[in-house]
Amino acid sequence: MLNTIRLMQILFNLETMDIKLIKTEEDYQMALDKLDEIFDAHEGTSESDQADILALLIDEYENVHYPIEAPDPIEAIKIRMEEMQLKQKDIAAALGGRNRASEILNRKRKLTVDMIRKLTKSLNLSASLLIKDYKLSA
Repeated sequence: MLNTIRLMQILFNLETMDIKLIKTEEDYQMALDKLDEIFDAHEGTSESDQADILALLIDEYENVHYPIEAPDPIEAIKIRMEEMQLKQKDIAAALGGRNRASEILNRKRKLTVDMIRKLTKSLNLSASLLIKDYKLSA
């Protein structure tokens, strides 16, 4: 990470920038405050470059300290349906009919490989997300 910052300083001629690694929650809050302060800087200015670097450092810190787990396959399907404003009937064909769609979305039955292939195309979801194991309801 330190080499990345040094390389960015050289590439963008940012020798005067006072940026350090985010190691603590206090550093993280200070970085967020600074980014908020310079977020709307005009493109091409040193403040804009500083905002870009701060965003990278903040993203790295958040990925390590606040990881977000991917939803299980059924939750991912429901989220995507909501994003695309789809109803259960809209994806029924991919799941083998209305009754089967109901069973899948209510966690009564597992997705099959064929269903996963169809959902990957129709909902533009990653197959690796859809093949994850999940629990059925009782």
